[in-house]
Amino acid sequence: MLQTQDPIVAVVIPSYKVTRHILGVLARIGPEVQRIYVVDDRCPDSSGDFVEANNLDPRVTVLRHAENQGVGGAVMSGYQAAIGDGATVIVKVDGDGQMDPSLIPAFIAPILAGEADYTKGNRFFDLEQIGSMPPMRLFGNAMLSLLTKLSSGYWDLFDPTNGYTAIHRDAARHLPFSKISRRYFFETDMLFRLNTLGAVVQDVPMDAVYGDEVSNLKISKIITEFMAKHVRNFFKRVFYNYYLRNMSLASIELPLGALLLVAGTVYGGLHWIDSARAGVPTAAGTVMLSAMPILMGTQLLLAFLAYDISSVPRRPLQKRGLPGSRRA
Repeated sequence: MLQTQDPIVAVVIPSYKVTRHILGVLARIGPEVQRIYVVDDRCPDSSGDFVEANNLDPRVTVLRHAENQGVGGAVMSGYQAAIGDGATVIVKVDGDGQMDPSLIPAFIAPILAGEADYTKGNRFFDLEQIGSMPPMRLFGNAMLSLLTKLSSGYWDLFDPTNGYTAIHRDAARHLPFSKISRRYFFETDMLFRLNTLGAVVQDVPMDAVYGDEVSNLKISKIITEFMAKHVRNFFKRVFYNYYLRNMSLASIELPLGALLLVAGTVYGGLHWIDSARAGVPTAAGTVMLSAMPILMGTQLLLAFLAYDISSVPRRPLQKRGLPGSRRA
């Protein structure tokens, strides 16, 4: 990729109740970063004032929210400020000290090399390190990863709630900032939005680091709020990618497979109930008329799934010459 100017790397740090750790995080950010944005998300500890009073790093700019917007809102504010200042790559690091700033070069390298538009941490890469993860968090992440693969279309990614990320400006500037989920669902919703753009996303291996903090990941939240949002994003993604922007054989396989599966199940179920009430076995022909559409429907749905898995974006947005994009 031809370079016409040196890349500018910016770091966004959402700041909410992190005054104990944030100065240490800032001190560990290396010289590969040119700009740092600390976003005070209406922090009750006035972390923005604390940083301004105690920080000596000239790269740091403090942004403030009049109302708390959650981590998603803080990151979006940081993205917009960084894009406005001409950043090439924008890294998001938490201010609680759980994300090692020395890993920033590993996150920005695939983006600067033109291999990815977005990178995110993966704490599951090293199987020996997974033992340090609390069992409930491990189970919750496994469930979320499966749901995220379905809703986002990125079948080769894991650890969807990992908030250590980096993004190229050509992907960030096309995000619908006002529509992205602001709180717990933020990281997962980002993946869905990136897929609708056709952005290339890559996992970056990192260690799982946990202290004695209490996890906010609750199974009840996964089953209720997260499940509903995953279902919504799945159908929106399918509509955008398989009907609005493009048509393929998979566009036929999905509805036809679902129709056959439901029809066969309903037909067989109704006749099974009638036979059970009458106390007689269901006729072999009826069983076949039920089984055939179920088998055909299942095959079509599996064919759609195989197509969807093979359709993970492979060509980065930064190489496509999008309107308004600039080469790094």
